[in-house]
Amino acid sequence: MEEWNQTTTGFFLLGLFPPTKIGLSLFLLVILIFLIAFLGNSTMILLIWMDHHLHTPMYFLLSQLSLMDLMYICSTVPKMAVSFLSRDNSISLVGCGFQSVCFLTMACAEGLLLASMAYDRYVAICRPLHYPILMNKRMCLLMIAGSWVSSSINAIFHTVYALSMPYCKSRIINHFFCDIPAMVPLACIDTWAYEYTVLFSTNLFLLVPFLGIMASYGRVLYAVHHMRSSQGKKKAFTTCSTHLTVVTFYYAPFVYTYLRPPSLRSPEEGKNLAVFYTILTPMLNPIIYSLRNKEVLGAFQRIFGRSLSQKE
Repeated sequence: MEEWNQTTTGFFLLGLFPPTKIGLSLFLLVILIFLIAFLGNSTMILLIWMDHHLHTPMYFLLSQLSLMDLMYICSTVPKMAVSFLSRDNSISLVGCGFQSVCFLTMACAEGLLLASMAYDRYVAICRPLHYPILMNKRMCLLMIAGSWVSSSINAIFHTVYALSMPYCKSRIINHFFCDIPAMVPLACIDTWAYEYTVLFSTNLFLLVPFLGIMASYGRVLYAVHHMRSSQGKKKAFTTCSTHLTVVTFYYAPFVYTYLRPPSLRSPEEGKNLAVFYTILTPMLNPIIYSLRNKEVLGAFQRIFGRSLSQKE
């Protein structure tokens, strides 16, 4: 019976890189990506907050995306870095629970937020006269609050249940953070019923928003195709292609990882794919939105150009 209480001492994370020269090089690369993501998302939030030209529903939603990406990468990389440098891969129950809640909240909330952004573009392009009514401040706040609250409830439920399960096989998680699908196989009990709840949550927070996104952008692309103004068509297509690029980067690894049967998943593959949506995507999102968006670039020049001129 003593084996059933091993969760009281926490877990051990195998980490992402081996303690070799190649592992050190990859670790330094991840730290560089982390710094770029941290700076990029922080800058995006600052620009949208300071520049009144960006005080619109689309950029308000975008600032929330940057905030989620910032929290996303800060919940996994710092612990991984400390473990790699200190050679101490242990993590307490509280630390594991914190990582799990943060990761699940951000993962689910970002899926809902991307659906909200797709709806925003649909209304702006397909129903422009109704845009001030359908996408008013109250609606934006409801979308944001709904994403955060529902995702937090889902994250807390899964984390509490996962940490309350008895673990007697091993306390070694083959991952670089406390990811529930990597923890469940270590439990002593039959988890088939719980795995169905995970599948249900995945469908609810990933698949349903994805279908909404595809429906919105399908209608948008149809409307763009029938536009008479070539300039308006180009602007709408650029905006939509930027959003679709972000959606693809976010959903592709998630769908491949979580919507496949457990028998087809491998721990190493899941861990490598997690690098994409927990580390690379938070870095790519602000780059994609800034390089392909003249309004963001204009805000950058106005804010930082004004700061530099004041110093001179």
